[in-house]
Amino acid sequence: MDRKAPRTEQLPTVTVQLPLYNERYVAERVILAAAALDYPQDRLEIQVLDDSTDDTTHRVARVVRRLRAHGVDIKHLRRESRTGFKAGALAHGLSQANGELIAIFDADFIPQPDFLKRVVGEFVDPSVGMVQARWSHINERHSLLTRVQALQLDAHFTVEHGVRAATGLFFNFNGTAGVWRLLAIEDAGGWRADTLTEDLDLSYRAQLRGWRFVYRDDVTAPAELPVEVAAYRQQQQRWAQGGAAAARLLLPRILRATLPRRVKWEAVWHLTSHFAYPLLLLVTIAGLAVGLLAETDAVRWVLAADGVLLTFAMLSLGYFYGVTAQARGGESWRRRLFLIPAIMIIGAGIAFEQTAAVARGVTGRRTPFRRTPKYRIAHATDRSWRTAAYRIPSVGPALLECAAGAALLTAGVMEALRSNVLPSALVLLFGVGFLCVGGVSLLQLIRR
Repeated sequence: MDRKAPRTEQLPTVTVQLPLYNERYVAERVILAAAALDYPQDRLEIQVLDDSTDDTTHRVARVVRRLRAHGVDIKHLRRESRTGFKAGALAHGLSQANGELIAIFDADFIPQPDFLKRVVGEFVDPSVGMVQARWSHINERHSLLTRVQALQLDAHFTVEHGVRAATGLFFNFNGTAGVWRLLAIEDAGGWRADTLTEDLDLSYRAQLRGWRFVYRDDVTAPAELPVEVAAYRQQQQRWAQGGAAAARLLLPRILRATLPRRVKWEAVWHLTSHFAYPLLLLVTIAGLAVGLLAETDAVRWVLAADGVLLTFAMLSLGYFYGVTAQARGGESWRRRLFLIPAIMIIGAGIAFEQTAAVARGVTGRRTPFRRTPKYRIAHATDRSWRTAAYRIPSVGPALLECAAGAALLTAGVMEALRSNVLPSALVLLFGVGFLCVGGVSLLQLIRR
């Protein structure tokens, strides 16, 4: 239920920030959606934080001029360099912001007109530093890949955010579709580009300072899901590298803080969740080596442990996504259950890239912020993205994944023939995953 919003004369001033970088297909849409927010014009300003290097800038300039002519308080802000990437752009905008509250929407989001009025009431409580809304999906039915992503994101918001928020645990701002109290950002030290997940970093710093976060599952912001395997892979790499870097920077401070033990341990699990990729990959390779080199009795013990591990993983994932499917799937929730094997296969298929990303985050290696391309996908049969700009170089990763998949499956067969037992379940999972992800990625490149 909505917290009752203040009367119009008591509504806080809000600055809406729209960070953009080369978004020719969706920039105008998000700007128009921000301008259509149902909020008093004298208490609302919009900042288009444009770091683009292509014709996005000209498109933005046109729509901003048109809106300003109609009385909208909107500014088109440009920087001399892209220092700090998205974090730098947000900080640059804050230096010129007039709002008590800061709403942030990425280029592929479409905030609904009542978004602000539904969430600003939460800030009546002076301890609230941020309100996060749930993401919904414009193009969920576009492909198997988008259906998988939709279920993954629904689980992240509905289960993870929902439980953490309800039980007083730390949770994070997701970089978009949320509103911050300016004082909370400043008190936590502002936006920093120390990681590729500036949202996660600031979230923990703010909560360590005592600010309370609110999750609104009933308020949604529609957004576009990546339709290319290459784009999905790149997005997941950024999140994994940023999450690992945030763990390196924040965990010592969290463990030293005066916090309940359950809050600390949940923060540890949250910030190290991407470490599952290198660990599972290591277990798979070790099990394969034992299966090829050891005696038959040892092989059976290893494969038994391997099977137990995979069984527990499948049961936990099945329950996790099953709860989400029932909560968000409506009448079709049972059909969403069939996406769980696909989630496991795709997750295994990006394990090499995710492992490398975690290693970069742990070691502190700096890399550019690589955005996820958006193409304004409108419906399930929309294939216009195939001829669009913004192509991600992905031949190398795709060939590596295909080679790794073929090698794992071949080694699994050799293991079975040598030891007269079934091949490792994890070897089969990763082999199929690598082949599927790499093969579909190559196929999409050919079709483009």
